[in-house]
Amino acid sequence: MTDMMKAVRLHEFGGPDVLLYEDAPRPEISADDVLVRVHATSLNPPDLYLRDGYRALPPEWQPNPSFPLILGTDVSGTVAAVGEDVTQFKVGDEVHAMVRFPHDLMTGSSAYAEYVRVPASDLALKPAGIDHIQAAGAPMSLLTAWQFLVDLGHDAPNPFQTFPHAPAPLDGKTVLVNGAAGGVGHLAVQIAKWQGAKVVAVASGKYEALLNDLGADIFIDYTKTSAETVAKDVDLVLDAVGGVNMERFLRSIKPYGALFLVNPLGFSGHDEAARRKITVSTTQVRSNGAQLAEAGRLLEDGSVRVVIDRTYPLAEASAAHRRASEGSIQGKIVLVAV
Repeated sequence: MTDMMKAVRLHEFGGPDVLLYEDAPRPEISADDVLVRVHATSLNPPDLYLRDGYRALPPEWQPNPSFPLILGTDVSGTVAAVGEDVTQFKVGDEVHAMVRFPHDLMTGSSAYAEYVRVPASDLALKPAGIDHIQAAGAPMSLLTAWQFLVDLGHDAPNPFQTFPHAPAPLDGKTVLVNGAAGGVGHLAVQIAKWQGAKVVAVASGKYEALLNDLGADIFIDYTKTSAETVAKDVDLVLDAVGGVNMERFLRSIKPYGALFLVNPLGFSGHDEAARRKITVSTTQVRSNGAQLAEAGRLLEDGSVRVVIDRTYPLAEASAAHRRASEGSIQGKIVLVAV
């Protein structure tokens, strides 16, 4: 008889109410895998997009998976079993990871569950100085900020452009982070500051105190002021929001500066960027346990911290998705399984 567990599963695409907390088979692991008993898992934008069937994409790009699916990529928990070829982890280790991303982008990486199968190469020991809730909130957002700003860490083809993304040295530079209070944004503010940059944070005014506390040197309330009209001679803009009119930030960037786009879909300013001698670049975050361990040292020593918007029991994943759909998230939303 198959061992069972509780999980949040999709049997159809749709709104938050299609997320069902129910019994599911416990995953089996291969020789290179680790079975993790999940303590907490966090929400990320791809979770919401997949739950909805990626309807914003052209039909030929939309998923056609076999249901049921289990969403979720970010996980923190305890090692319950290891594959026969795994030597770097043992039963009882506290670990966290971004699981099989983007490999399982269209089918879900199965972290919204009591147990999840994780390739050992995706896994890192949980920083001892933080709890499972913070550790679950870190992986995708932290790796995104790290791979954009510090080290790409791989040579996989870039799905968004013909050239590899290359982080720029930030010591002594001015960096503007748009969407600075969000999951990626609040970590990017701290990492840029750690690298020696002067940081301009753009977010709603209600997050000014938080972002000042995280190290922002200048705060711009986008509900009152258009950032591109007041921020000038910036070396780098990291836009963690996306959407319409991303090219407006080009006017804030000095020649030979850069615009990094976390979500590049819809950007139409390449010709203007070339005229202004500005590099526009993006990449897709990829699972990388070694990088997560390296970045995790900043969590361990307090140089960077994960801000938690709200926590929900795993059984209330639908309510968590409704909260995420409201927008104006401060940091990360986390589901607690234990």
